[in-house]
Amino acid sequence: MKRLATMFPVIPGAMGSLLFAVAPPAAAQNPRLEFARGVLEASRGEKEAAARSFESALLLDPGALPLVDRVSAIRLDNGDVAGATRVWRDIAARKPDDARVQLSHVDFLKTAGRHDALAKQLRAAILEHLLSLNPADPPVIERLFQLRMESGDTESARSLLDGLPLHSAMLYASLARSAYDAGDARMLENIHSRFQGALELAPDDPALARAAAEHYRTNDRMEDAIAVLERHTRAAPWSLALRARLGVYQFAAKRDEAGRATLEELLEIHPRHVLAHQSLAKFHRLRGNHAEELHHSSELLKIRGGSPSDFLDLAGKWLDAERPREARLLLEKAVFDHPENASLARSHAIACRRDPETRKSSSRLFREAAELDAENPEPDFLIEAAEASLEEGQSKQAEDHLRAAIRAYPPEAKKQTAAAMRRLADLWVSENRNPGPAEALRQRARALDPAP
Repeated sequence: MKRLATMFPVIPGAMGSLLFAVAPPAAAQNPRLEFARGVLEASRGEKEAAARSFESALLLDPGALPLVDRVSAIRLDNGDVAGATRVWRDIAARKPDDARVQLSHVDFLKTAGRHDALAKQLRAAILEHLLSLNPADPPVIERLFQLRMESGDTESARSLLDGLPLHSAMLYASLARSAYDAGDARMLENIHSRFQGALELAPDDPALARAAAEHYRTNDRMEDAIAVLERHTRAAPWSLALRARLGVYQFAAKRDEAGRATLEELLEIHPRHVLAHQSLAKFHRLRGNHAEELHHSSELLKIRGGSPSDFLDLAGKWLDAERPREARLLLEKAVFDHPENASLARSHAIACRRDPETRKSSSRLFREAAELDAENPEPDFLIEAAEASLEEGQSKQAEDHLRAAIRAYPPEAKKQTAAAMRRLADLWVSENRNPGPAEALRQRARALDPAP
């Protein structure tokens, strides 16, 4: 059983409880087993029992940092600040040169003793000691910098910045901005040179390239920002997010053709890249390139989804531009996302009928769309439905649709109503029936719209 406990320190469920119950007393001297017991009890909501198990594990292994962290957190939750401080003091005394332990101790002192002068002094002493061991350790410099800034010792804090290694350019920039005025020329130039040096070491680092480019952009050095991203995308061609940012920056710098080429190349790699479609849609809209704008807006809507009105508006623009295939493809996504929306179903049926690729199969869609909202027919839909019925040889059904359309048009839609009347009259004449009513219907149409 002891061997089992060693091999499987965390055993969930009832079997774990049984093992704990029958384990020999020697097993209780295993800190891992006590820790596992505490995790199990905590998962069951048994906070007091879990606390006892973690405390027991810490007694058995007082140098275990995860246990110190657990026990101190529990003691703090119970209001025992002194007890939490004591466990950190003990492990810090055991491992005076262990940077991980000492930095965790510093972080605890900052949280638990923020307004305590003695805690602040102890933080400073620990950090100064760590700095003497490793003068270029970024986590140590960062914490000591923040401590000196808290104490109002700005000059002393600034003196630490030069000790940061070159690869810590992002940390250097962050700390420098908090220690100098925003427009300080010397500070900005130092940040520039730090970023340049770091990028020489790691041009393919996306976080570094993004931070450097953003720094240059916000300081009116857009060409430098673009150069950083161009170099980065050459070094890391898989970095698609920054390739998109490069295109946006090129547009902002009035390098329109370069920006367009960058984003179109990106879409060849990743056809569903949201920012690329969004930026190109805006680019084409500003230049009056209607078809290109509609294309990218449609792709964006397909990717992100939208409301029924979003789809209807964009599909309507495609239909007005006599591009039914594009309208159909967009509406296929729309009816998938909003299967119960009658307006989308009607528009989808119309687009399918107007698209030569799907014209023959559109009649079913008209019937399905009509069933979704039989009480509120749309006259334009009824006209299209009539034509679809005629193409299927359903003359009576087409006549019913045209009659319904004539009734459904509002009074102000005189031109549309007249067109529907003429279409119904033409249907009667083509079938050699109702010659009198057909002529009467044409006269009514002329009264509404004299110039057909």
